[in-house]
Amino acid sequence: MSSLTYDLTLAGLSVGSAAALTGIGLIVTYRATGVLNFAHGAIAMVCAYALRQCVVEWGWPLWLGAAVTLLVLAPGLGVVLERFVFRPLSVLGSDPAQTLVASIGVFVLLVGGAALLWGQGARDDAPELVPDEPWGQLAVVLVLAAGIAVVVRRTRFGRRLRAVVDDRGLALLGGIDADRVAAAGWAFGSFTAGLTGVLLAPYVRLDPYGLPLLVMEVVAVAVAARMRSLPVAVVVALGIGVAQSQLTRLHPTGWAGPLVQAAGTNLFVVALLVAALVVPGVGARDALPRPAGARVPTPPPGAWIVAGVLFLLPLGLAGRDLHTSVQVPALAVILLSLVVVTGRGGQISLGQAAYAGLGALFTALLAAGRFPGLPRLPELAALAVAVVLVAPLGLLTGWPALGRRGLAPALATFAVGVGVSRFVFAQPYATAGLSLGRPAGFAGDRAYYVLELLLLAAALTAVHALRRGRTGRALAAMRDHEAGAQAAGVRVPSLKLLAFVAGAALAALGGGMLGMGLRAFDAAAYDPVRGLLWFAAVVVLGADSTLGALAAAALLVGLDAGTRGGVAAALIGVLAVLVGRFPGGPHQALRTTADRLRPRRAATLTPTGTAARDLLRPRPAKPGRSRRAPVPAGATRVSEGRGATGAAGAAGATPGTPPARATRPPSPASPLLTTRRLYARYGGFTALDGVDLEVFPGRVTAVVGPNGAGKSTLFHCLAGTLRPARGAVLLAGRDITALPAHARTRLGVARSFQQLAVFPSLTVAENVRVGAEQGRVADPGAVERTLRLLGLDGPVRARPAAGLPTGTLRRVELARILAGAPRVLLLDEPAAGLDTAEVNALARVLRALAADGTALLVVEHDLDLVAGLADVVHVMAAGRIVASGPPGRVLDAPGTRAGR
Repeated sequence: MSSLTYDLTLAGLSVGSAAALTGIGLIVTYRATGVLNFAHGAIAMVCAYALRQCVVEWGWPLWLGAAVTLLVLAPGLGVVLERFVFRPLSVLGSDPAQTLVASIGVFVLLVGGAALLWGQGARDDAPELVPDEPWGQLAVVLVLAAGIAVVVRRTRFGRRLRAVVDDRGLALLGGIDADRVAAAGWAFGSFTAGLTGVLLAPYVRLDPYGLPLLVMEVVAVAVAARMRSLPVAVVVALGIGVAQSQLTRLHPTGWAGPLVQAAGTNLFVVALLVAALVVPGVGARDALPRPAGARVPTPPPGAWIVAGVLFLLPLGLAGRDLHTSVQVPALAVILLSLVVVTGRGGQISLGQAAYAGLGALFTALLAAGRFPGLPRLPELAALAVAVVLVAPLGLLTGWPALGRRGLAPALATFAVGVGVSRFVFAQPYATAGLSLGRPAGFAGDRAYYVLELLLLAAALTAVHALRRGRTGRALAAMRDHEAGAQAAGVRVPSLKLLAFVAGAALAALGGGMLGMGLRAFDAAAYDPVRGLLWFAAVVVLGADSTLGALAAAALLVGLDAGTRGGVAAALIGVLAVLVGRFPGGPHQALRTTADRLRPRRAATLTPTGTAARDLLRPRPAKPGRSRRAPVPAGATRVSEGRGATGAAGAAGATPGTPPARATRPPSPASPLLTTRRLYARYGGFTALDGVDLEVFPGRVTAVVGPNGAGKSTLFHCLAGTLRPARGAVLLAGRDITALPAHARTRLGVARSFQQLAVFPSLTVAENVRVGAEQGRVADPGAVERTLRLLGLDGPVRARPAAGLPTGTLRRVELARILAGAPRVLLLDEPAAGLDTAEVNALARVLRALAADGTALLVVEHDLDLVAGLADVVHVMAAGRIVASGPPGRVLDAPGTRAGR
């Protein structure tokens, strides 16, 4: 027994060493660049193939092939990727979602290129670089880890690396060449990937799909180390490797035996899923997904006509061409699931292949009468039941996205996909002897294609419903700005779950259709690598475009059927890696290029036109204080049935001078919003130290103080985005301390953001409609009334919010808030980014709101605005309120203005 234990330990150390190499490379790349390199496994595969090409095909000596592969090809590949793929993304602002897509694009590009160059078959003659014993590999791992530690802690380059990791922008200002640091990180990360590949290739299947996935399964060691600690990564890798090897001696019996054995042989997959769900702060600096940009243009009717004709063309085909075309509608339905989850809901889902495969598997089991507890069903009924059974499983990927940010949701969805593939699709107890027929009356390819078109039409209708109306606007708001959507009253957790459940149902429908089209359950058709390919294809061809999903399906099936396998993956990979060069996608790049090439004639005015222009041109204003913007038409009242005293008083102010304070009713006896002894801590720092605050209706309460005084923490506690350690927040006497932000909005506590919280892919009117639909009360006239109040009822109402000036966007945000009829309005730096005229116009609107009975709390650095607006001012310092009273007395106190 001791000999067996020793041998298994040695085998585990060998596997763990390879996993440790992967973890070291991923951590170094991430720390130097902030990129989770999903292409790490593909780089390992390419280097393994390259070494085999040099030694086996060309007859080079092993040492020469290894030197060229590991010292030239691997680091050179990393430098090329950093320079031409990821550096443009960092120049654009290091958008995490685009970086993730580019990384996946590199993965599918290298996989497709390898399939084109070396074929898709497995190779078993990879040269052995290190003997089949763990000590050499373990020595390499320990030397690399120790060397990196010395470099990071003892050298000038290490200090620069740490500076770039801490704050890239500040490092650039300090004269550090961050691009060179990033290139070095990519070169070393690619070197470790290449070393992992050449060490593993002789002992595992060398093919374009198997080896990259095997390497990426061990990303758990980097996640467990929180993408930072090399010693932790090495220890975890060796520990999991030894444990996985020791578990092979277990041979449990009974129904759970195969599942236990599968878990034992795939312990790294289990560790990845656990680490992605449990380890806090993984990739927290990368907020995924990114806010959406400009509105996706609606395809013209002609585009849909062309798509319809193209999808009807296969009805005129026969034989192999028709049989291949059967896959297109099924794959289109699967890709539509990504349109719902990623395109509209903004959630990263790398595990849709798992749900598609489960749909096919459940359909086959139900049709064969092998599904536990259910009778044998006809194929079409089996497909419907399979969709119903798989849909709730979308919670497997939806649940991790609720409370986790950064890379964790992406890793969790990837881990779910790999786990289903390893624990279900690859197990004989689930798939042995399983076949799948077609529904009665649709056995032929042509008849079945007609059925698929009908199901595709139903799926398109469902997706259209989820992308339009109230639910569609809420999904788009969540995608564009999650915190802003919560502040607007959107139930973000429920909406995320809805997106994942709907996506799982659509993927299951498409997977079942694909299985019936192939007349069998083929686990390879639902490989996790295909899930990455599908995700990249949908994103680069238009994540929020149903027409893009149809085009992606036709492209993926058509290219692989009409050419060598791997062409589709290579093309999608090329488009994905170009995301940094063309952020709007290939269609936007083509449109921009066409606009630039279109000849233009300069417009000239006639003499009469020139004279008219000179007459109409306004005279330049005299130097001095900017004039106040006029009050928008219709701004005489905020809402029907409420007092107009404040609005009328603000509207009657003389332009060019600060408007006089409106006459307001006496202060009510009881406050509307109250805090009692609020305490909040960040680590060992006390941000709030027993804060008591009262906000009265019809009054403007301001909070001022220096940076770090606790103003933002207090604001977040009031808004519901932060729960205090102790104390209570009361709304009209009701304790709302434990309520989330969206629940407080529905009770009438609304907030604005210092950094604008608008939804750029929605029009101005749609932004306001989100607030009206999700707010405290349902008022059909709220949208139009609020648009008129803030001067947004002209042509600007139909324009997407993306690209509008800051002053207009401030009005859009405020209009969205007011459309929900709030009782308490929390304003965080409302004057940020506004000029003098815009600030004065904003002040008039806020006075009007207070005059109509709204309770306003303003956190602001502009003390001149506070002096002319607030009724009561609270000064904060070191987490406490140190002074309170009227602005004339508090703001003129010594040190108040100096500390702003």
